[in-house]
Amino acid sequence: MLYADVAIPLGHAWSSPFAKWQGTLAEVSSLDVAVAVTSRALADRDVDPAGLDGVVLGWTIPQKDIFYGAPTLAARLGATGLSGPMVSQACATSVAALHAAAGAVGAGAGPQLVVATDRISNGPTLSWSAPSGMGGAPVTSHWVLDSFARDPWAGAGMLAAAEAVAGEMGATREELDDLTALRWEQYAASLADDRAFQRRYQVPVEIPQRKGSLTLDADEGIRPKTRDGIGALPPAGPGALHTFASQTHPADGCAGAVVTTAARARELSGEGIVRILGSGFARVAKSRMPQAPVPAARSALQAAGLDFGDVQAITTHNPFAVNDLYFARETGVKPEDMNTYGCSLVFGHPQGPTGLRSVAELIEELRLRGGGIGLFTGCAAGDTGAALVLEVTD
Repeated sequence: MLYADVAIPLGHAWSSPFAKWQGTLAEVSSLDVAVAVTSRALADRDVDPAGLDGVVLGWTIPQKDIFYGAPTLAARLGATGLSGPMVSQACATSVAALHAAAGAVGAGAGPQLVVATDRISNGPTLSWSAPSGMGGAPVTSHWVLDSFARDPWAGAGMLAAAEAVAGEMGATREELDDLTALRWEQYAASLADDRAFQRRYQVPVEIPQRKGSLTLDADEGIRPKTRDGIGALPPAGPGALHTFASQTHPADGCAGAVVTTAARARELSGEGIVRILGSGFARVAKSRMPQAPVPAARSALQAAGLDFGDVQAITTHNPFAVNDLYFARETGVKPEDMNTYGCSLVFGHPQGPTGLRSVAELIEELRLRGGGIGLFTGCAAGDTGAALVLEVTD
């Protein structure tokens, strides 16, 4: 989709650090994390919640009181008159939420607050009554683990999708390991000078507790890996090319942004703006999820009247190393020219906010370059993908 007058104020896209699965945020509602992180982000940017005109809340894992989600979040932020939609589209939730906010702004609405938050830890087990079943036993499903294990449309899990694409394209274990090592080196660049790059967009988590407070001020559970160490790991499954290094890990976290018109974005930022030029969504064949970022990116670029050669920076959501390997082969973009400061393969994947963090990193990379066109693209559960094209300007 093409957007004519939609922008993010420069510096007004943020993310919390990501906590490891069953880590620091494992017993904290993702809505509580969203309130803490978003409140801090808005205050640091002198944005009055009462001056916003709508909220879009993205999530994929149910939490207590999620039924009241977006209006309750807005009220807890101090904007008691604010409401808006909730969006849940697996790993494409961030792009879908930004797409919804951009649509509202394009239709004449005022500034929109986009918040994406998720806790993969301690995922819920759902139970549906089935009195007519054997012994009256209920039907149950583990929201997180069952979704990881099986796409109901394709009948296969996510690792199977990655392995299928890797096999069809003739990828080797060495290629996947090389790309994984590269992504770790790039993430290390974001940690240089006391995490100087990450501090440009990250908002610490600080939640009052009965005794003291719960804090998370840096990514958690990420252990550096060398090429030799990656190569020594066993496969993630029988005959698999991927290992536990060349696939992402579940995580918990929150991210957000303010979306408005270009004129209002300049007022809020006091400097430049981030024009949202286009978005794209795509589907590929059953259980071929790692391929989907390519047609999604092409759709977004086409909407913006651009091509890959017009792009100065690219970030991707790549839960498997094969994602970026396939993207590089199909588009001609070199792997080293993507994800300059890391990606979800390394910093983890809390689903809803993952894309927004990568968008925030994309914006900050372009700021350091002095502006330019950026592309974010990523896959989503099963066989889908979503992409966003933006321009840091002025």
